[in-house]
Amino acid sequence: MLIDLIQLRTFVVVAEARHLTRAAERLHVSQSTASAHIRAIEDVLDIQLFVRSNRNMELTQAGQMLLRQAKLLLNSAVEFSAFAREIRGKVEGSLMIGISGEPTTSNVGAIIAHLRSSHPLITSDLRALASLAIQQALKTGELDLGIMLCEPNDPSFLYHQLCSVQFRIAGPIAWKFEIESASWTELSKLPWITPNDVSHSASTLLSHLFYERGLELNTVARADRASLGRQLAISGVGMLLMREEQALECEREGMLAVSPLSVPDLPLVIAHATSREDCPLIRAFLDATKMVWSEMSLIKSQ
Repeated sequence: MLIDLIQLRTFVVVAEARHLTRAAERLHVSQSTASAHIRAIEDVLDIQLFVRSNRNMELTQAGQMLLRQAKLLLNSAVEFSAFAREIRGKVEGSLMIGISGEPTTSNVGAIIAHLRSSHPLITSDLRALASLAIQQALKTGELDLGIMLCEPNDPSFLYHQLCSVQFRIAGPIAWKFEIESASWTELSKLPWITPNDVSHSASTLLSHLFYERGLELNTVARADRASLGRQLAISGVGMLLMREEQALECEREGMLAVSPLSVPDLPLVIAHATSREDCPLIRAFLDATKMVWSEMSLIKSQ
């Protein structure tokens, strides 16, 4: 009996999720099917891949050693199919793309339009996900590409920067004097609206701004969408971190006050596994991206 690619993908996703039920949901299969895939691999190899720990699935030492090879095999299978299509003279296939933030920022619509014009046999499946979730899905092979705000710090990815996105701290207009004169410590004590997902890029930036200064935010509300957080701030609920152009527009319209304190920007990048650098599908997507973002540049992980 041989191990098939579907079973390998299940192994990788369970290893990344560390939970059988969550992995089954991501794979769109039943928990019993996912469990059967793991058992089949263990039976064929005569190796225990996981042990249960506090309701989680933890890799054994053998499982850890096999995980990297499983990822390489899955990536190789995708490249094999893509190269076979390229030999026939046409780039054909499907791209799974994760996108964090607002799609207008990346101009993903224009990118897909150029891709369709140049390669009509390539289809695209786009998913809205948080940055950390995109990075995890790239590692498991669930996604081919990710468009996200993040620091380029993972050597297993290649990052192509599209632009830099600036952020500002803003809050209710009624607090204008206090906001414009507040120090970092004073800002942290004001009521805050923060992302309810720690994997959100804004959470990472807030951690850099406050937690690394030894300050804890006075969170009074959490929101999973920038537009929802912005409406809460306009309604007088609390402070939030928001895109600079949106913050300044709200300031001009007299709806929000903006802190003068400097906030570092974040690069907007397209990322993919380093091992997929020569994949025809990914090359086609990057070529289409260059038609929209002519200054797109490859950046090395930090």
